[in-house]
This record gives sequence, structure tokens and C-alpha cells, in this order.
Amino acid sequence: MSFSLSKTVVSSEGEQLYTFEYAALVTETSITLVKIYAELGVIEPIGSMLHPREIARIVQIKRLRQDLGLNLVGAAMVLDMAQEIAQLRVQLKVYQFKCVAA
Repeated sequence: MSFSLSKTVVSSEGEQLYTFEYAALVTETSITLVKIYAELGVIEPIGSMLHPREIARIVQIKRLRQDLGLNLVGAAMVLDMAQEIAQLRVQLKVYQFKCVAA
């Protein structure tokens, strides 16, 4: 089996994008699993490429499944909620700053 590690592209925002094969290699999963995650909407590919944050999400899901025994849906929900909480915290800080500045 050969992996095409050199198959990377740069997005229009200047960010590096990686192949499913590369993602499978660095996350120690299979290409099939990466494709299943994409088909289920657990990760969001850009065509057939992945942003580094999606590769990190695969690692986080793998860890939640192994360490906490969560199923795929549960792991994805935990990550989605964590992201939403982080966004709400940023919004709260902006709101608090505006109140102090007023």
C-alpha cells in the first residue's frame, strides 16, 4: 500500500489541505474510516481534501471513542458542543468589553 504524502494543495485562503490518505496515515486510522466520517458529515472535506482542523477532529473523535467509550455520534456531539461553547465565550467577552467601554 502506498500513501501519496505529497498530495497536498493550498486553499484560496492560503491554508494547506491534505488528502484522505495522509489523514488516515497521521491519525492511524484507515482511508475507509476517513471516507465514512466524511459521508456521515462528521468531518467536512473540501472536495477530496481535508483542512488540518478536520484531521485534528479525527484525532479527537478517536480519543473520545477510545478513552471514554463514546460512540461516533456521541463523540461528534461532544466536539460540536465544545466548539459552540468556545464561540459563545468569545461572544460573551466581546459583549462584556462593549459594556465596559460604554
